[in-house]
Amino acid sequence: MAENLIKAIDRWGIETPTKIAYDYLGKTNTYAELKAYSDALASYLLNLNLPKGAPVIVFGGQTFEMIAAFLGAVKAGHAYIPVDAHSPLERIKVINEIARPVACIAVEELPLELGTLPVVTPAKLAEVFATKATYEASENYVAGDDNFYIIFTSGTTGVPKGVQISHDNLVSFNTWMQTDFGLASDGICLSQPPYSFDLSVMDLYPTLTAGRQLTVLPKETTDNFKELFAVLPKLHVSEWVSTPSFMDICLLQPTFDAKNLPELTHFFFCGEELTHKTAATLKQRFPEAKIYNTYGPTEATVAVSAVEITTEVLEKYPRLPIGQAKADTTIALIDEAGKPVEQGQSGEILIAGPSVSKGYLNNPEKTAHAFVEFEGRPAYKTGDLGQYDEAGQLLYKGRIDFQIKLHGFRIELEDVDHHLDKVSYVAQATTVPRYGKDHKVSQLIAYVVKDETKTADFESDFKLTQAIKQELLETMMSYMMPQKFIYVDSLPLTANGKIDRKSLMKEVND
Repeated sequence: MAENLIKAIDRWGIETPTKIAYDYLGKTNTYAELKAYSDALASYLLNLNLPKGAPVIVFGGQTFEMIAAFLGAVKAGHAYIPVDAHSPLERIKVINEIARPVACIAVEELPLELGTLPVVTPAKLAEVFATKATYEASENYVAGDDNFYIIFTSGTTGVPKGVQISHDNLVSFNTWMQTDFGLASDGICLSQPPYSFDLSVMDLYPTLTAGRQLTVLPKETTDNFKELFAVLPKLHVSEWVSTPSFMDICLLQPTFDAKNLPELTHFFFCGEELTHKTAATLKQRFPEAKIYNTYGPTEATVAVSAVEITTEVLEKYPRLPIGQAKADTTIALIDEAGKPVEQGQSGEILIAGPSVSKGYLNNPEKTAHAFVEFEGRPAYKTGDLGQYDEAGQLLYKGRIDFQIKLHGFRIELEDVDHHLDKVSYVAQATTVPRYGKDHKVSQLIAYVVKDETKTADFESDFKLTQAIKQELLETMMSYMMPQKFIYVDSLPLTANGKIDRKSLMKEVND
């Protein structure tokens, strides 16, 4: 699918204007509205005479207006940076400083000022969306190697990294999703991950470019299990996209099965390891559905490999494979020198192909470290260990550094350490993951040396932990919060005088 993605989405607004594009808990919007809203915003942005090609922040939650804002930005020639409404103020500030955007589209009320940055307020945005501006300036559309979106992931030393995804990166991913999985032309896809998480791209663009429908499960619903379990049986979705962790929650509901959700035919999982237990339970509940385990980092546009989890795969693999690369992509395993390892050996997973990002926004040092060339193609060193089996299936073997996945979110332990070290009650701290029997991170544990001068008045460690968490939430995303705090007199050190994280990892996992 080589055509411009914006034109592919707009076509449905012209050819089938009354077709539903978006369903938010029963409130629906059509493809005609999606085109009209995004045209109006693109026209408004163009009249602001913003620097050509520079990114804009889009701030908000999981709403139709967010999607319209994304499309309005790229129609006007600007990559969008999705920033979730639940983000800490400090993270919003840092993203603004790193990205140097030329405007912010505030779909929801922005909780802080971003210097002199022009902000399209929710009231102004509603006014813009209500106009009937026509926009035919397709020469301004994001295309080719232009950035389409920039998603900020966790980064070391507390600095998030902005992954630049171009129009053509997204085309590579989108084409794979449209052609390889047998999706129905009239399908309805679940939209559950927040739009600041790149897994959301797996439901957004394959659905919208094909003229299908998005049905939203917003955070407010998924955070309330009672409400979630009431909504689940009423979903009429045919395609499911989520992390395995979210599926584990849904499987707690006994009526989450093919009998009550007969339209569900395809499940796609990404963002963290899909365990055998989760897949086997799901296969029992939905025996006729196709279940796909996919793999890929944000830096290679959502996912680059997939395997259908059949009964045979479940019988053969106690730890599920992550599949085979899509047709336009090479997944190589390399050693520390960057050379391919011998057949059957494990090595760092390196991804080469057209969905690989050009690098991190305004961060040449990190870009040079992770992005290389492999056999004449752009490539990304993932930091993941992998191994090919005799059937050509890629097996995931864990991380080679201190980056982890918890509930689908990528977290760099040094990032959490950085935030902990800034807490007023902490003299020194480090974090380690605890792994469950399913090889997934089940818990993030913080080892903390107290600042005795500031913690003497706390009547218990429980009260101190509450105070530390409260302070952390001012600067850190909630998904990065350690679940357990262990207070120690000192932290172990290596021979080089560095904190010996590996010995603590051994302690919590033995």
